[in-house]
Amino acid sequence: MRNLPRTTRLIAPALLLVLAGCFKLSRESPPLRLYVLSGTAAGAAPTSSAMATAPGAGGLTVGLRRMELASYLSEPAIVVRRGTNELITTEFHRWGEDLDAGINRVVGAYLASSSPVRAVEVAPWQTRAKHDFIVQLHVTRFEGTADSAATQGNVHVQAGWDIVRPFDGRVLIRGSSDDRSGSFRVGDYGALVTGLDAALQRVARDISACLARFPNDSTPPANCSTAAGVGTTR
Repeated sequence: MRNLPRTTRLIAPALLLVLAGCFKLSRESPPLRLYVLSGTAAGAAPTSSAMATAPGAGGLTVGLRRMELASYLSEPAIVVRRGTNELITTEFHRWGEDLDAGINRVVGAYLASSSPVRAVEVAPWQTRAKHDFIVQLHVTRFEGTADSAATQGNVHVQAGWDIVRPFDGRVLIRGSSDDRSGSFRVGDYGALVTGLDAALQRVARDISACLARFPNDSTPPANCSTAAGVGTTR
């Protein structure tokens, strides 16, 4: 430093301070926010393997199998779809639990609060457990959707569901729910999660409406489309 020009000796420390500030800023990032589905409309949701019951409800006991989730939804990041093929995620807004377990837990709670159902048991359950029906979910969409320049987005939940006879595993009826009725402000992940939760309540309503049409524990109705809105887009 002794042989450097005086101007250089004055600038060098200031430059080091600026660089130190840049490095400090680069280490700062938004806080990680974790979200879970709440099942608030049905009260406290059951944990996996627990039996959820609703006083004064109907008489059916339902087992909810481990669900099938589209592979792109198996990551912890919350998904927003832009256009047809682009999936937008962020490292700072993520699910705080395995999404398949969360969806099953909440759907089980909503089913247990519906009129034809007395209790719902979420897999895994004990070997000797007895159910009037088994329900299997297949979730293919669980996300927000928005165009590139949009400030408002829609909530999209698409799920197939099978109602199964427990003693022989026969699929009695296959239904589907395609719900797009919720909306959220783009970037507001809390509102998106709330909308996804509400959509699951409507999926559970479709399933329970179909269960209510069964004349007994083994004979399926001719169809569930009238009662449950099966296969419709709302």
